[in-house]
Amino acid sequence: MISYNPKEWFSFIFHFHKSDTFRTLLPMIIAICIYSGVVSWIEVGFLQMENDSKLKNLSIMHSLLTFVISALLVFRTNTAYDRWWEGRKLWGSLVNNSRNLAMKLNAILPATQNNERTFFATMIPNYSFALKNHLRSTVHAEDMEANSLFNAHELKHDQHNPNYIANKMYQQIEELHRNKTITDQHLIYLNSELMSFTDNCGACERIKNTPIPYSYSLFLKKFIFFFVMSLPLTLVFSLGYFCIPVVGFIFYVLTSMELIAEEIEDPFGKDSNDLPTEAISKNIRKHVHEIFNYTAEKN
Repeated sequence: MISYNPKEWFSFIFHFHKSDTFRTLLPMIIAICIYSGVVSWIEVGFLQMENDSKLKNLSIMHSLLTFVISALLVFRTNTAYDRWWEGRKLWGSLVNNSRNLAMKLNAILPATQNNERTFFATMIPNYSFALKNHLRSTVHAEDMEANSLFNAHELKHDQHNPNYIANKMYQQIEELHRNKTITDQHLIYLNSELMSFTDNCGACERIKNTPIPYSYSLFLKKFIFFFVMSLPLTLVFSLGYFCIPVVGFIFYVLTSMELIAEEIEDPFGKDSNDLPTEAISKNIRKHVHEIFNYTAEKN
């Protein structure tokens, strides 16, 4: 995710970042401008159409369709942003649940039970890293912290690693309950925090695995394409050859909205505008270690 100062408005105009849609669309913009130039040359130079040509009536169609395409793009962008924002709320909830579980276990577990405290001080942050990698369809053993009951090499590409780590924590909680370290009352209010981990994971998977319906996305792309391709037929009468850059700019604006929506509708990847799940996971690890007064050197 890009960190920036939203108050520096003027500098954004002349700033080009690798995520800027202009770079992605430049070949298509050039092609559209060439197409507009050919149409303009045919109409003005070759066919020498008069101002009363019936093609001018196409501007009425464009006027009517402008509202439709605007409504479709607004809906598309809002839907994508809702998915991005819901993903951010889920990861914010994961931060809070990790802290709450760590504070409760820190209060329950005696200071003398070093192995158990080390286990949870490492496994709670490990869950966030496992979820981050799971949503990116990767496994990075170097993200994990080992302990006496867990080794990073236990994680595999063909298994649900967040569930694996959550299951490890459930098993350890139950073991502590059998040993009378954790009472029945403790077990009840720890269970809600553990359940929230899996709930957050399932909600994130729903966002990632449910893209916008194919027919809607296909229709919007076709609509933009044919709308832009018909623009030079009418704009040439009022703008002449100046319609070439105008059509290119309109194509850039409309298509950029679709590209931005495509990027943010899956907010868990590595794109510039995706959520900073790596940084969030590191913050969870830092805060959980502080709560347990744990340092990696002890391991």
